[in-house]
Amino acid sequence: MSQEKIQVFTEREEEFVDMLVTSGFSRKIAMVLVYIASTREVTSREIERGADLRQPEVSLALKNLMTRGWIKAREDTSAEKGRPFRIYTLAMPVSKILDAIEKEKKQEIKNQLALLGMLKEYIG
Repeated sequence: MSQEKIQVFTEREEEFVDMLVTSGFSRKIAMVLVYIASTREVTSREIERGADLRQPEVSLALKNLMTRGWIKAREDTSAEKGRPFRIYTLAMPVSKILDAIEKEKKQEIKNQLALLGMLKEYIG
């Protein structure tokens, strides 16, 4: 039997996940992002085990993060048998991801304030 080393969240990483959730991210997406950020490269199976998520949850989170351009994947065919698997890494530093989140949140606030202004005009 072979042994695998599975990385689990530290208290600090759990706090990072909680802050992302508070800022509006789903817990699953936040967990996958923080898990990838805490490793050099990782497979979806390692994310499933380390973040205690099911395969469909990990797949949806990975798709969301790839659509945002925050992570990237490459195929690894080093296994002699079986299908190739994907290895995921961050596509940019965490600081750039946080800048993107900040920009997104500022735009959301701007949109909400514009909506409130329209509502005031509507009743006034």
